[in-house]
Amino acid sequence: MKLIVLAVLCISLLLLVYIIFRRKLGFGWMTVFGAHLALSALGIYVVNFSGVFTEVYIPLNPMTIGTVAILGLPGVALLIGLKLTIFG
Repeated sequence: MKLIVLAVLCISLLLLVYIIFRRKLGFGWMTVFGAHLALSALGIYVVNFSGVFTEVYIPLNPMTIGTVAILGLPGVALLIGLKLTIFG
């Protein structure tokens, strides 16, 4: 079973590399993606330590950073809303 999973992962990695170089995307998208991740972490950090919402602390983990990276600043508002309504 582990061998099958490893084979699927290797094949998908090779196909992703093929797509990146076939379409001549280069490594520019990695810079944009890294900038989005850094700005997402900074946005969560500002919310945590600004003192605007005293009862809100959003942990810095890959899931929350990924949510904010995909959704942008509305993602921060989404996490604040979830924290206040669901988790109290």
